[in-house]
Amino acid sequence: MSSPPFIRQDSGELDFGQIRAELFPLAGLIVLFGAAALLVFLIVLLVGGNSLLAGFLTVVSQFILAVGTGLVLMYVVARGIQLADTE
Repeated sequence: MSSPPFIRQDSGELDFGQIRAELFPLAGLIVLFGAAALLVFLIVLLVGGNSLLAGFLTVVSQFILAVGTGLVLMYVVARGIQLADTE
């Protein structure tokens, strides 16, 4: 019988190498969408608080966060299925 993902088969302890290998692509996605939303929000701060453009850009930054969250969750589920199938 094979061991579950992130567990060493020989010792039964956590496999930190595999955890790190899965962490970096996931962290990259999170940073990518967070930085994109932050960039748009910083433009909002530069434009001013009461203009129509500032309101629109705030909605755009929230949309970027929502799409990014959805993509990160889909990545996690897809990668989890891949890891479960290879074991």
